[in-house]
Amino acid sequence: MRAGWWSAPAARAIVIIVLLVLTSCVRQAAPAPAERRSTPPPWGAPRDAISNITAAGLEAQPLSNENSRVVELRITVDGAPVEVPAYVGIDRVRALQAPVHTHDASGRVWLEGRETDAVTLGQFFTVWGVRFDDQCLGSACGALVVTVDGKVRSAPREVRLAASRTIDITATS
Repeated sequence: MRAGWWSAPAARAIVIIVLLVLTSCVRQAAPAPAERRSTPPPWGAPRDAISNITAAGLEAQPLSNENSRVVELRITVDGAPVEVPAYVGIDRVRALQAPVHTHDASGRVWLEGRETDAVTLGQFFTVWGVRFDDQCLGSACGALVVTVDGKVRSAPREVRLAASRTIDITATS
């Protein structure tokens, strides 16, 4: 049988139908488990953030900019500045965000959405997937000083971000 004028459009239609059937059968991958890094910086933002958001005890929310507040976060480890990366707390795969997250690498931490008043610095580091306790930041466990709006804090994980403007963290190995 000789191919006629209709064969190219028919072949394209069949390819499109096959692609639609195949792609509709593909499910989104299950999220990776939450990871707590105890390594030296730099620490990138988890791409699949939903597990870290849940591990922090926070509710993942649709992307929004309602109820916005910003906290400046400056981190120094062993005398070197540490970048707070873009997209911490934003699950780009599922278009969800934690009520605490970053938009860029400026050091600004955003509180947006519901339940932002009670979010703590410890929850932010859990969302980021970085070890943070009273003695350690990542692998730096020599000395840890957290200053909130000019005052040293002895329980850094409990610092409420909504009640803070500037947070400085200095850690040494």
